[in-house]
Amino acid sequence: MVCNNPLYIDDVEYVAALPLEWQRLTGKSFLISGASGMIGSFLVDVLMTRRQSIKIHALGRNIESANARFHDYAGDDGFRFTAFDINEPLEDFVGNYDFVLHLASNTHPRAYSADPVGTITTNIIGLNNMLKFSLEHGTERFVFASSVEVYGENRGDTEYFSEDYCGNIDISKARSGYCEAKRCGETLCQSYIQQYGLDVVIPRFSRTYGPTMKMDDTKAISQFISKGIEHEDIVLKSEGTQLFSYSYVADAVSGLLTVLLSGETGTACNIADSKSDITLRELAGIVAEYSGQRVIFELPDEAERKGYSPASKAIMDSSRIKSLGWSPRYDIKAGITRTLDIICP
Repeated sequence: MVCNNPLYIDDVEYVAALPLEWQRLTGKSFLISGASGMIGSFLVDVLMTRRQSIKIHALGRNIESANARFHDYAGDDGFRFTAFDINEPLEDFVGNYDFVLHLASNTHPRAYSADPVGTITTNIIGLNNMLKFSLEHGTERFVFASSVEVYGENRGDTEYFSEDYCGNIDISKARSGYCEAKRCGETLCQSYIQQYGLDVVIPRFSRTYGPTMKMDDTKAISQFISKGIEHEDIVLKSEGTQLFSYSYVADAVSGLLTVLLSGETGTACNIADSKSDITLRELAGIVAEYSGQRVIFELPDEAERKGYSPASKAIMDSSRIKSLGWSPRYDIKAGITRTLDIICP
């Protein structure tokens, strides 16, 4: 399993040893939705490595995959998993949680296309359920995982997306449900802050990748890596000129923890780094070169095309989170090769 790979363990231990305000977590309890996802599962591993009498209640939809992923924590008093659809009210959950993190969401194109309603509701109804629960159960701080997708398309009036950039989103497209739901979710968080005084912070993730990604994920970078693992030609379904920001999962989680522990209430922080800004063509080339394959071009099918982002340039300004002391460990080439080395050693 990936989580037993020495390189993966090194990544987890690296994040767990960062000079963050870890003392704030001693003896605290966590409620984490989307815990078996790419970011959530890495975060759980970091927190379980730190220990500090931390207790984690992880939520996810698939009990079988969660049992396999978190097998090492079976019987550990500090961890438990509950199969739960976060779109349902948390009425049967008892006890207080010091930190509540909403990380659950559809996050790739085919899911946006196949389940646009579920994509929206998880980021609005599910989020509201968790915010309401947090308000009623003594939560110290709430984290809503947002995305570069909130910026939509670059209007041509900026080079980098700073946290106050509004961008442009075509609301007539079903694919825009993810973008708009994240935007609405952020506004809902601000409303809970203003109306109820809840402490909320918002990490905005760039396109994230790493060894904890699902192999059926239909994002371009996930498909490139999947092809590289299988030693097949890398399929590029466009000219590849799109320029995006990316983050290796260890750096994404260290960013999340930085925002959790040091972020200002109500503030969104971009998690990205200019050393991982790259075009799709260049990205495909890195994977192809490392796996000894070619890059070939192929038109996407209709379902894939409906889920694709229309953005051609989406690079993020990371100055705010860097002012909190965050810095990434991996640039894009190092992160991609690290991912491949862990998944297929």
